[in-house]
Amino acid sequence: MTDPQPAPAEPEEAAPQTATRISMRLDLGLGKRLGPGKVSLLEAIRRQGSIAGAGREFGMSYRRAWLLVDELNRMFAEPLVETRGGGQGGGGAHLTAEGERIVQLYRAVEQKTRESAAAELFALEAALAPPLADLAAPSAPREAR
Repeated sequence: MTDPQPAPAEPEEAAPQTATRISMRLDLGLGKRLGPGKVSLLEAIRRQGSIAGAGREFGMSYRRAWLLVDELNRMFAEPLVETRGGGQGGGGAHLTAEGERIVQLYRAVEQKTRESAAAELFALEAALAPPLADLAAPSAPREAR
């Protein structure tokens, strides 16, 4: 005789999905800031394998991308990006284990914020005025009384 299988758990009600995107900047103190732009740059370095390629993805000069990477590397106790010099084998850049961890932590904070604020975001969206195109559409004439 086998033990009866437990009944499947009731699925948790999913938070409503909203069109609103949360964009957050973390002010970490002492003027250190981490936001969507820097994190997206780190993710682009992961994809492109270079600072120059990551900068091009955003229409950013190599110098600007390099300055942001330098700022990120100085901001944390361990570097987030390592570079290797050019030459015959070519140069490049990659995220360190700490860089991967910081990206993951930032994205987790974003996700938890979205989930915890879903009902309020939904209510804010519901309170929005209709798009201007809807307001500009001629309304039907009212019937005479």
